[in-house]
Amino acid sequence: MSLHIGFLGTGLMGAPQARNIRKAGFNVTAWNRSRAKAEALVADGATVADTPADAVRDADIVVIMLENGPIVTDVMFTRGACAAMRPGTLVVDMSSIKPFEAQDHARRLAASGIRHVDAPVSGGTVGATEGTLAIMAGGEAADYARAEPVLRTMGRPVHVGPSGSGQLAKLANQIIVGVTIGAVAEALLLARRGGADPARVREALRGGFAESRVLELHGLRMVERDFATKGRSVTHLKDLDNAIDAANRLDLTETPFSALTADLFRGLLANAGDLDHAGLLVELERRNTLRGDAA
Repeated sequence: MSLHIGFLGTGLMGAPQARNIRKAGFNVTAWNRSRAKAEALVADGATVADTPADAVRDADIVVIMLENGPIVTDVMFTRGACAAMRPGTLVVDMSSIKPFEAQDHARRLAASGIRHVDAPVSGGTVGATEGTLAIMAGGEAADYARAEPVLRTMGRPVHVGPSGSGQLAKLANQIIVGVTIGAVAEALLLARRGGADPARVREALRGGFAESRVLELHGLRMVERDFATKGRSVTHLKDLDNAIDAANRLDLTETPFSALTADLFRGLLANAGDLDHAGLLVELERRNTLRGDAA
């Protein structure tokens, strides 16, 4: 018999993830605060639940994809999901939350006989749709092994350590991506101000030591000034703030790259709104008093 998966949170990322789980042959019962988003999965053979508790009551594995730690806490422990689960159920939380929150959730679930893996992702909506997400998993090895077949329907999972380690890996990812976006934006702004063609500069840098997925994808968005949201700046800022919080809890008080990039995102959100995170270029332009007519 196919495993029964309860899926909590079917937004921009969660819906295609749940769809890929269903396509792999697993039974899926989905819940979302806005029911219409979950209803879209009915055509794929999923069942829609009215409450989080209804979604997880008969589940073997519960997958969570919610916005932040406090929302996960609310859905799990205030809105009844934990109380509705059977002992032995495995929770796989793919939300991006603070490491200490993931560890706290694991402890609270264990008190009810429920297992836990934290497994945040990278790859955006494209990766979620194509099933190519990078998945960073923390928890006991046996729990990860149990979750792995489901995780593989969504991308490439790697077990990185004990509880909370998946969240630490995600924060490491977000530091690297955010700082690199800022560096690419600054470099292309410098090239343009000096009279070079940013598109040609990007092309010239491809394949050298500056090559990266950020230069490839986000650099192109900057050249084309395509800042329609594919990766939300507000989410990236949340992750950088979480990274700084985690560093402080680990007595790492000097995180200058994370702090500077978070400050840039804060300025972007305050002055231009929740653009794609490639929109760091817009914030750098503002700080250098450039305007759209100089683009």
